[in-house]
Amino acid sequence: MAHAIRFKETGGPEVLHWEEVVVGDPGPGEVRIRHEAVGLNFADTYFRTGLYPAPLPAGLGVEAAGVVEAVGEGVTHVAEGDRVTYTGSPLGAYSTERVMPADSLIRLPDGISCETAAAMTMRGLTSAYLLRRIHPLTAGDTILLTAAAGGVGLIVCQWAKLLGLTVIGTVSSEEKAELARAHGCDHVVQYRREDVAQRVRELTDGAGVPVAFDSVGKTTFAASLASLRRRGLLVCFGTASGPVPPIDAMQLAIGGSLFVTRPALADYIADPAERAELAGELFGHVADGRIRIEINQRFALEEAAEAHGALEAGRTTGSSVLLP
Repeated sequence: MAHAIRFKETGGPEVLHWEEVVVGDPGPGEVRIRHEAVGLNFADTYFRTGLYPAPLPAGLGVEAAGVVEAVGEGVTHVAEGDRVTYTGSPLGAYSTERVMPADSLIRLPDGISCETAAAMTMRGLTSAYLLRRIHPLTAGDTILLTAAAGGVGLIVCQWAKLLGLTVIGTVSSEEKAELARAHGCDHVVQYRREDVAQRVRELTDGAGVPVAFDSVGKTTFAASLASLRRRGLLVCFGTASGPVPPIDAMQLAIGGSLFVTRPALADYIADPAERAELAGELFGHVADGRIRIEINQRFALEEAAEAHGALEAGRTTGSSVLLP
């Protein structure tokens, strides 16, 4: 019998429940997939708490990898037996198997396991659009990256070095500082005991950085903004500490004609051709060993509540997966 994590009300990790579910046959444009690994992402907690609304009761999770067990009418780009990965709506990845739209699926190359794919599809594609689509970065540029030891952070650090960039990364502990350095972070700032913007100015001869990538949000927004050089860009791509506060447009002018964007992965992979291009570059780097995917935590799928607790408490580094 198939099982899934579901929730009937919003709240803490305790609202998550392991339930038996019925999985039918795929309809037109759909597939039935058996999951081998499920990705754990901070965005999952937003749905659970209600920050991101979802009709209740609901499943959870937007990323997983596994094997196609059946295809519906009209599905041609994947076939029964294919190993695939995906990220995006609809919710329901926290399950042993499910029926879902086939358009979301990306076929996996032989050199990448389902476990690795579940740990990197969302984080890797996020890293891809951040570095390859958001701003025309060139070799020699310096970037600021919050949560440099997180799942996206470790990928961005490695990819940035391939592009010839210098990375200033923020972390919360010496353990995370060592991890970030091991993955290519050039300068590590421990934000709990150092002034981030001041250190960035010191490291850039007073100029600041052209781009700051901020996945933390509420508690880091001001420092990231203050770290930018004239006409710099702040990329707010996550809200781990809470939503970014309202922006006073005049402060952007006073700070040096600054720019702010709040991108979403869905808008950078909506076009199948662009998604394929970003995925191809990502998978190529991983398969050839240029980018290492760190799976530092593994939880049984039925222990999703425990996994959420660890994630929200900052007890995780790199990527985490849930195993059915």
